Amino acid sequence: MAAKTTLNAKNLEALGVQRLAELLMEISTGSAAHKRRLRMELAGNHSSAEVAREVRKRLSSIARAKTFVDWRKVKATRTDLETQRKSIVETVAPDDPAGAFELIWQFLAVADPLFQRSDDGSGSLIQSFHQACTDAGAIAKAANIDADVLAEKIFKAVQSNAYGQFDRLITAMVAALANEGLERLKALFVGWSNEPKEKPAKKDQKVIGWSSAGPIYEDEVYGNHQDLTIRIALQEIADAQGDVDAYIAQQPERTHGAPMVAADIANRLVSAGRAEEALKALEKVDAKGRADVPFEWQLARVEALEALGRNDEAQAFRWECFEQSLNVDHLRAYARRLPDFDDLEAEERAFAYAQAFPDVHRALYFFLRWPSLAEASKLVTKRAAELDGDLYELMTPAAEALATKQPLAATIVLRSMIDFTLESGRSSRYKHAARHLAECRSLASQIEDFGSLRPHEVYMVDIKRDYGRKSGFWSLVS
Repeated sequence: MAAKTTLNAKNLEALGVQRLAELLMEISTGSAAHKRRLRMELAGNHSSAEVAREVRKRLSSIARAKTFVDWRKVKATRTDLETQRKSIVETVAPDDPAGAFELIWQFLAVADPLFQRSDDGSGSLIQSFHQACTDAGAIAKAANIDADVLAEKIFKAVQSNAYGQFDRLITAMVAALANEGLERLKALFVGWSNEPKEKPAKKDQKVIGWSSAGPIYEDEVYGNHQDLTIRIALQEIADAQGDVDAYIAQQPERTHGAPMVAADIANRLVSAGRAEEALKALEKVDAKGRADVPFEWQLARVEALEALGRNDEAQAFRWECFEQSLNVDHLRAYARRLPDFDDLEAEERAFAYAQAFPDVHRALYFFLRWPSLAEASKLVTKRAAELDGDLYELMTPAAEALATKQPLAATIVLRSMIDFTLESGRSSRYKHAARHLAECRSLASQIEDFGSLRPHEVYMVDIKRDYGRKSGFWSLVS
């Protein structure tokens, strides 16, 4: 009986065409989205031209609408957008690529009026437009759109990229543009860069740093929004054409000492077989003794060294980076390149180093990621006094991981969060602290020897004595 009532296509077919039609009409009553979907299916049953007409009408309606799309309406709006986009891609494009290109461009044009009246804090709506950029590239190639026409359209779109809807457009259009179109697009952006522009007033300038000479302004380093748009576009074109020097030329000289910029440049140089230059680009960053150098810069340096055949230096640098940050990825890469059994010795050395690492929380995170719960247990047991219970985003998963086989260590971690909550009077976290206390009670039965740690009954007596007046907390404790 259960099998016959399970909701699936085969069982629904047994209801018959007439009954299914009646049910669809009933279900769609009061739902504009469901009715639009049914109309789209009916149109598709006739021809792709009918679907195109329905999509065109709906896109025009979305563009003209004035109703504000708050967070409650975002999901329905995204569903509506996806219905239109998929209809263009799946139904119209196979039969009429040129018509589908006009429609997908109309779809992209909906972004401005839609974002002007919506709250897309979740980033859900923008995803539809980013996907539409990718679709537009495939459709443009299938439709064989003239390269000059396509370059003009892309140029105008990127110029008015107010909400970031066209951020992926140039990359998506590379295949459709081919080299001729890319050159045309490059010329348009270079021409735009040569047009005179006004310098922003001092009150409108954004300070991004300070030097001995005074404030450093964003527009002086990166230029204004127009300059930034042009530079990003020309970099994308350079990447598409495999022109590393053109890419580097778009980076202001003053930014070459920034780790992420240097890493971007170095990665492209290594890919182009210019590892020596890559290493020189990375050396423009003052990284000596710094623990805050991004992983991307470190990885770029390792890859440049390996490309030059300097494998021993690359290995030494991996270990150095691990010692600075306890980054699991560096250690794994280091261990993979060691002879058999040497990796076990390296692991032991790394564990000993992490156990003594000044930042106990970074060490705990390392052991959880490696993973080695035995070492994590050893760490928290030995350095319990250093644990910060306010770091619940680390402590919670740590306690969950340790609870299965390391109940004593899990209890230490849980108590750190309970103690912090009670000591600081964080009433918003009382319910979590009460749950942690219940978990401690459950774990206590699995602990044979508490060692120097207070048994659960003693701990309960102590916190009742010290925090007995926190009725909000105790009312949650069962």
